[in-house]
Amino acid sequence: MALLNFRKRGHAAPATPPAAVQALLKDYSIEVMPRTAEKVENFRDLLPEGTRVYIAHIEGTPIEDMVATAKRLAEDGYPVMPHFPARIIKDRATLADWIARYQGEAGVDQALVLAGGVTHPHGDYDSSMQLLESGEFGKAGFKRLHVAGHPEGNRDIDPSGGMENVTAALKWKQAFADTSDAEMALATQFAFEAGPIIEWADSLKAADIDLPIHIGIAGPAKLQTLIKFAIACGVGPSLKVLQKRAMDVTKLLLPYEPSEIISELAAHKAANPDFNITNVHFFPLGGIKANATWAIENAGASGVPASALQ
Repeated sequence: MALLNFRKRGHAAPATPPAAVQALLKDYSIEVMPRTAEKVENFRDLLPEGTRVYIAHIEGTPIEDMVATAKRLAEDGYPVMPHFPARIIKDRATLADWIARYQGEAGVDQALVLAGGVTHPHGDYDSSMQLLESGEFGKAGFKRLHVAGHPEGNRDIDPSGGMENVTAALKWKQAFADTSDAEMALATQFAFEAGPIIEWADSLKAADIDLPIHIGIAGPAKLQTLIKFAIACGVGPSLKVLQKRAMDVTKLLLPYEPSEIISELAAHKAANPDFNITNVHFFPLGGIKANATWAIENAGASGVPASALQ
């Protein structure tokens, strides 16, 4: 599949050996919601065996729907990582209840712990750090805990647009990880340029933050859809990649695909094996099937769906 070129003419991205792309996409993860999961008839026709599936918990989604989705995915053989957004969790009893439901009905033992995009907290919690400090995940024996990363900053945390508070929070989470029995990693917001992502990842290592990075990548989608989600999610400077594309009438109606950013990150990883981006996490903004199909077509052995191996 041809790589999309967002650069000036005459500066095409260098070709990346397919093996490097396959290596980067190995053990990729993907995010769903209960309502998007309902549209998928059979996940095993789309996702590789063992794919970690995050379940985004949007404000207003009943916990019963979240747990039912987790149970379905677990029964299909996929490890499930539900979101635990601090600002929609009323209190510690609610947190413990959610954990017990996920464990009891779907065998869940991992979580993405984050603040959540709600402006006004529903109860006692305002940050992911408070959820981690509660000790409830450790008490339940959760084996893996992921926390949020922001390659382009987060104005909810740093209103000025800087990185000071975001970095301080990551240092706290690194210290927590150093004493936790759970495996921890960063799952990041999506961005559209490889260069700034690489710089950010290197800056974390320089700050002695060595949590593995699961880099957020937007899956194939219509350009208008992508811009809408990017603005809503607070994507920063790399949004200009989409805006530039929108001004090119020859590309305006073509769907965006993540080929170029994946290629560049894969090339960097191949040249720097100790690079701290270890996995890709897909946001299927154009649909789960479209994202999975792109992975099947571009990831080689790393994208083969589970049903094809039966």
